[in-house]
Amino acid sequence: MEALHEEMPFDLSFHPSVPLVATSLITGELHMFRYADGLPLERLFVAKPHKESCRAVRFVDSGTAILTGSADMSIVASDVETGKVIARLDNAHDDAINRLVCLTETTVASGDDDGYIKVWDTRQRSCCNTFHRHEDYISDMTYVAGSNQILATSGDGTLSVNNLRGNRVKSQSEFSEDELLSLVVMKNGQKVVCGTPSGALLLYSWGHFKDCSDRFLGHAQSVDNLLKLDEETLISAAADGVIRLVGILPNQIIQPLAEHSEFPIEALGFSHDRKYLGSISHDKMIKLWDMEELLGGPQLNHQNDMPEANAAVHHDELPEANAAVHHDELPEANVVAGHHDELPAANAAAVNPNQPAEADSDNDDGMDVDMEPSSSNVSRSKKKGKGKRLDGFAPDFFADL
Repeated sequence: MEALHEEMPFDLSFHPSVPLVATSLITGELHMFRYADGLPLERLFVAKPHKESCRAVRFVDSGTAILTGSADMSIVASDVETGKVIARLDNAHDDAINRLVCLTETTVASGDDDGYIKVWDTRQRSCCNTFHRHEDYISDMTYVAGSNQILATSGDGTLSVNNLRGNRVKSQSEFSEDELLSLVVMKNGQKVVCGTPSGALLLYSWGHFKDCSDRFLGHAQSVDNLLKLDEETLISAAADGVIRLVGILPNQIIQPLAEHSEFPIEALGFSHDRKYLGSISHDKMIKLWDMEELLGGPQLNHQNDMPEANAAVHHDELPEANAAVHHDELPEANVVAGHHDELPAANAAAVNPNQPAEADSDNDDGMDVDMEPSSSNVSRSKKKGKGKRLDGFAPDFFADL
């Protein structure tokens, strides 16, 4: 299944319970599609919530609304059925917003081109956490539910661990030779895998983030997107337009799965039932791939179907409860509902933004060894946002129109 956009799409997101997929475009548009077995993609609506490029899109509130982040520094909530804007935060950041990730039922996080990460409490309509350790754009984020932490990669070549309980950067890696473009958490929370422009995958051991513990050189071109399939394998999307199945420890490219086009792939995502893999590329196409056909059978179609990890672990182990929740893997939710007057919430257990930082020092599950984040004055090439820079941000979160 596939559909053509008039302009280049930047991101995609699947609805958490029904066959819908949304894409965000360089024009600021939001497109909604319905998919079904054996039928072409049906475009339900096209909306334009942003004046400039719409870089990030995520379903929230059990799929009743959809959030978009833009180069115009705004975050917008739109109705899933109509595309109508139901809430807007115009000055969410001082720079272009590059990433969105759902954390809990009441919190979402956004990352911008200046290296800022902000966490928004949808009940109080306010920014409850701010992290600024990176010197360049936030390229990817994922939420580790068991430890209440956000992992982030940046164009400055570092990986950061941002603790929500203490509202502080728990750890940060040394600067790598490459930008870090994407990340997933593997091996039941033991390993963090990051993609780079050189094609190398960098592996970090949990609790030892200062430097990577392994480097896998299997890709010839930039690894822009990583999607976790199970604890042993991930799906990579590279600048050559090829989607690959990759094994982690032992590190190997198991097989190419599909070729989207000869152009770089901008985003990957799983449908709510993991039956389909979605991809978008510079060819302006969204394509949905049948996972059973890609993998040659149903045995790899679900995360729990894979055997447990057998590879040796060289560092302190994590409790299984601390396995990461990837930003594209939302829990099952209810079918689409009607309109809302307030900002919708995301999917999981609540974060308490008012919890004192002292509580964090004794309750980190023994997860982090690198306590102090590193700092550097190394200058990197900056990913330029297209929106005009604004000073400050609105104190009210998503004030109703």
